[in-house]
Amino acid sequence: QVQLVESGGGLVQPGGSLRLSCAASGFTFITFSSTVMGWYRQAPGKQRELVAIITSGASTNYTGSVKGRFTISRDNAKNTVYLQMNSLKPEDTAVYYCHALYFGSPYWGQGTQVTVSS
Repeated sequence: QVQLVESGGGLVQPGGSLRLSCAASGFTFITFSSTVMGWYRQAPGKQRELVAIITSGASTNYTGSVKGRFTISRDNAKNTVYLQMNSLKPEDTAVYYCHALYFGSPYWGQGTQVTVSS
């Protein structure tokens, strides 16, 4: 059974940094390394939006508002995906969700809250 568990959220001041982690279970090394992984976020009153994705070949793509500030990466040996977030802004405040597209089926983590405020 596929499970995704996020960690690393919290309260940070504008301009600060956080690193989110997503630990995936229910995968073998081969299946995780071939799975497209992503981070989404949902702010209060807004729709969930894609933040960043990383393919099996480690190609990455970002939504425009985070380009140059966020970096997605993966460690296939640890079945883990990361989101390094720098130069955080109040508008980055949201619940961040890890996502996996596993054999055509989507899986979600429970989310981790990121709050950017002074």
